[in-house]
Amino acid sequence: MIRNVQIQDAQQLVDIYNYYVINSIVTLDLVPFSKKDFEEKISLISTEFPFIVFEEHNEILGYAYANTFRTKPAYNNTVELTIYIKNSEIGKNIGKKLYSELLSELKSRNYHVIIGGLTLPNDASVKLHENFGFEKVAHFKEVGYKFDTWHDVGFWQLTF
Repeated sequence: MIRNVQIQDAQQLVDIYNYYVINSIVTLDLVPFSKKDFEEKISLISTEFPFIVFEEHNEILGYAYANTFRTKPAYNNTVELTIYIKNSEIGKNIGKKLYSELLSELKSRNYHVIIGGLTLPNDASVKLHENFGFEKVAHFKEVGYKFDTWHDVGFWQLTF
């Protein structure tokens, strides 16, 4: 089931996220987050933007949310998306279900532009975004440094 995030989801969300912090370049965060960090993130983001989880048998298998793209008021109709799926659940269409719900909610709230920022390479995330109609609009070379290697970041855009 897909539902709105709750503060008590923080530990499961941080566990999903920290796997990627420790083991991959999907996120360029370098230090794992605490449960408290995610409680604050949930409280801050969910008051203004959609923040949803995919839950099955009382276990959260993925989450997605929209957040501020930039803080200047001229960007108020643009949001940036974040999505993470529990590593053991990749390939089960959870991301597709979460994005379908999230994008529908954003459209109903009259957002105009949706941005997805991806550390590259990331074929699964590129495919997810492009299947929803996102187009690659930017590619920044070697802007992130993790695991003793420089990484590129690309941005995909969807306009309603």
